[in-house]
This record gives sequence, structure tokens and C-alpha cells, in this order.
Amino acid sequence: MSRVVVVGLGYVGLPLAVRAAQAGHRVFGLDLDPAKIEALQAGRTYVEDVSSQELQDVLADGAFHVSANPAPDMLHFDVGIIVVPTPLRDGEPDLSCVEAAGRTLGRFLRRGSTVVLESTTYPGTTEGLLAEVLEEESGLKAGHDFHLGFSPERIDPGNKVNTLVNTPKLVSATTPTGLAAVQAFYDTVVERTVPVSNPRTAEITKLFENIQANTNIALVNEMAELCRLLGIDVWEVVEASMTKGHSMARWTPGPGVGGHCLPIDPIYLAWLAREELGRPFRFAELAQQVNEERPVLVAERAAELVENAGGRSVLVLGTAYKPNVGDVRESPAVEVVRQMQARALDVTVVDPHVDRWTLSPVLSLEEMIPSLPSFDLVVLVTDHDDFDYEKIASEARLVLDCRHAVPASSNVVRL
Repeated sequence: MSRVVVVGLGYVGLPLAVRAAQAGHRVFGLDLDPAKIEALQAGRTYVEDVSSQELQDVLADGAFHVSANPAPDMLHFDVGIIVVPTPLRDGEPDLSCVEAAGRTLGRFLRRGSTVVLESTTYPGTTEGLLAEVLEEESGLKAGHDFHLGFSPERIDPGNKVNTLVNTPKLVSATTPTGLAAVQAFYDTVVERTVPVSNPRTAEITKLFENIQANTNIALVNEMAELCRLLGIDVWEVVEASMTKGHSMARWTPGPGVGGHCLPIDPIYLAWLAREELGRPFRFAELAQQVNEERPVLVAERAAELVENAGGRSVLVLGTAYKPNVGDVRESPAVEVVRQMQARALDVTVVDPHVDRWTLSPVLSLEEMIPSLPSFDLVVLVTDHDDFDYEKIASEARLVLDCRHAVPASSNVVRL
């Protein structure tokens, strides 16, 4: 088995590192956040896809080591994997974390090693920026002295059905021998690997997957607003359309999109299209625009309902970007709360999965039910399983349901 370094121990990197350790590799995890390292060293997980017991087992076996600083353990690694954020800065891709991770690995790189980028990015990053940084730091040549590949992460946090292990893993590299090395490693971690011809193909495939999802969500969100104005139940439309049995996929409306992929990835490809090709990527840009407008619409609907009720207090249920996780990255709830506050509403939130929230007062799950009647409006933004929807429907004065989760009642309004 191999000596593996995973740079970035977030929602993608930590499950990958633990799984590699479980598969028999000796894994060294590196993350710049001291709080994460402290938690991991104490055997405490902070992502839903890794249990504390799983973490403690690989730590106890000596198969997994973590640090906030590069250490001698990283010398002579066989496989180095980069799983770091690729955010936007002023509407443009920010690959500073990828570059920094590449420089770190480059200092420890040796002949015959393999480096794989998993972070979502635009086509050309692996063979361009990352290769240049690794070569500069190591004095070695990509594809000749060491293998270089791209294998996009496909983790869906909190999904118990489609997991890291059983979701097919795309693999690519700059050379055929590099591809064999990359595939050989991931074959020990996941059930199935899918090779593609080169990193650029793998990079754009990842973007296409997320842009397709973003576009379909935008379509159903736009349909939802049109149906509302026409007095039609969009949820009945969705369910009726699914009876066709072919050429239909079930996408549902909501308050917007969030997470580390859907709100970011379309902009990466749209930016590349304009920068390199001088043309727009119209579908991606339009979908982004539609989905970015949804939190504003939620706030407007909430303000209208509260005003009609003669009040101003709102309880928001769920601040994570999806059900049953604690991830608030790009969560539409953040903008929903901000937009409500801009409309002079008094906002309180409840989310049993989110530990840090500073935008507004917070109630615990235990405090929520007895407090429901005291709010002029309850807005369901993220439909966690923890919420008692029957109680919400019976105890709240008025509910704005953005997820079609609260039982139908005279006091429940659908978004």
C-alpha cells in the first residue's frame, strides 16, 4: 500500500483520507485550520460522512495522521491529493489554495510519485497552473519524473445511498502511465473507476455535471414562480410530469442553491468561455441569475406575509444549504436572512446541525416548538429530518414553506 498525503480535510478531503486509511494506506492529512486539526486529533469528526468511531479507529491503528503544518512524515509520499477550496473572488476563479497546496507538495515531491487534483476548477488547471507550480518547486517534470492527474470529487454530503465508495470515480492523467497510477490508487478506495482521456476532459465533465443540475433547478424555480402567478400548484405539476416515465428527472423548487459546487462551478466555465473564447455560456449564466434571485423572492414573500399579519418577527427553520448537514457554504438561507433583515424584519433561526451562526439570534431545537406561536411567520428554508412538521403546522401562526415539507393547512403558504 501507499504513503498518501491529502491536502485539505473538509467535506471532501476528510472522507477520502479516512477511506484511504481504511483501505490500508498510510495517510497524512494536512489542513491549515487549527480547529479542525485539534478536533481530529481528539477523535472528533465535523462532517456527516465520517463518524467519530471511524476516525478514532484509523487514528488508533496509526493509519491516519493529521497536522496543520507540513512535517517529515510527508517526505517520500507516493500519492499526493489536493482537495482545497476553489472559491470566487469578485466573480473570478480564485485558485490561490490550489497553488499553495501545489507548492507544499512540490517541496516533498520525488521521482515516481503521483499528484492528483480533486478540487473543482476550469479546464487546463491541472496541466497548466498546477503542473507549473509542482515543477518549479521540485525541479522535476510532470509526466516524465512524476505522474499528474485530475479526479473530480463527487461527494454529496449526508447522502447515505450514493457515497464516496459506490459513486463511480472519474480518473485522468497527463500520460497513459500516469493514468494507470492514478487508477490503481483509486481502485483501492472506491468500487468503480472511470478513466477519461485527459485532465481537461475530466475537469469540464465535473463542471458539466454541476451546471446541468444548476440549470434544471433554475428551470423548476422559474416554473414555480410562473405557476404561483397563474394560481397553479407547481408541486402537483412536478408529480404529474413524473408519471411520464421517460425523459423526465425529478427536480423541485426551493429558496435557491448552495454548497461548494452549484453556486460556484457555472461561473468557472462561464468565466473561461468569456476569457478564452470571447463568448458567453448563456445557459450557465441564466441559470445562475435565476437561482441567485430566489433568496430575494423568499424575503419579499416573507415581508409581504408579515406585513399583512401586522407583525415583523420571523423564525427561519434551517440555515444549512441542504437537509441533514451542517454545511452553510453558499447556503441560500444566509442571503434569505440578510434580505429579511434589510426589510426590517426581526429574524431568529433554528438549525440543529449548524454550530456557528452569527447573523441573527438562534433557538435550539428544544426551544423551537414552544416558541412557534410567538412568531408572526415561520419560514422553512432547509427541510431537516429533525423538524416536527406536524407540530409546525399546528402550532405556528403562519408558515411559508419553501420545501413542500409542512402538511397542507390554512396557515401554510407554499413558496
